[in-house]
Amino acid sequence: MTNIHIVDDDESVRNSLKFMLEGYDFQTEVYASGEDFLQKVDVEQPGCVILDSSMPGLSGQQVQRILNEQSSPLSVIYLTGQGDVPMAVDAFKKGAVDFFQKPVDGDALATALQDALQISVMRKNTLVYQRLYQRLTDREKELFSLITQGYKNQQLSDKLSISLRTVEVHRANLMKKLNVKTVAELASVYGTLKDRALSE
Repeated sequence: MTNIHIVDDDESVRNSLKFMLEGYDFQTEVYASGEDFLQKVDVEQPGCVILDSSMPGLSGQQVQRILNEQSSPLSVIYLTGQGDVPMAVDAFKKGAVDFFQKPVDGDALATALQDALQISVMRKNTLVYQRLYQRLTDREKELFSLITQGYKNQQLSDKLSISLRTVEVHRANLMKKLNVKTVAELASVYGTLKDRALSE
């Protein structure tokens, strides 16, 4: 599965980057424009897009803004021949993982891509958990928080003034909706979500 997307209007740059990165065992695909990339790629899947900032049509910055508006988990790395410090600062503020000027060192780019792919997978997991969390009832959300604080079923029953059987039913529904089987997995999901979904 392709997980590195190269977007650059210069064919020689696209081809040389693709050749170089495949030497590092990355699965790559190339696109001549931001429009072409956005039409062909499932932006809900994890991966990384290497963007040129200055292109006819959509600029790299515009592509990044569209990805952000669509809550895409794709990581962004800029590779540009016309970058400057303010442009780089703006890119980082909007969530870019790295910013390189052409020509780029292969080892440095490969290292940045490894980091970017890890970040993208984490973003994808967070988005999935956020959607699952929104399906919980208010009572299930309450149990979610308390269980991760270490409350046992009887303690939950006492604290919430509901029967033990009701606690067990809510707890089973909670685990099923979040697609977890153990309290440790539940705690991991809670840790992933607490800085984002639970504060909304």
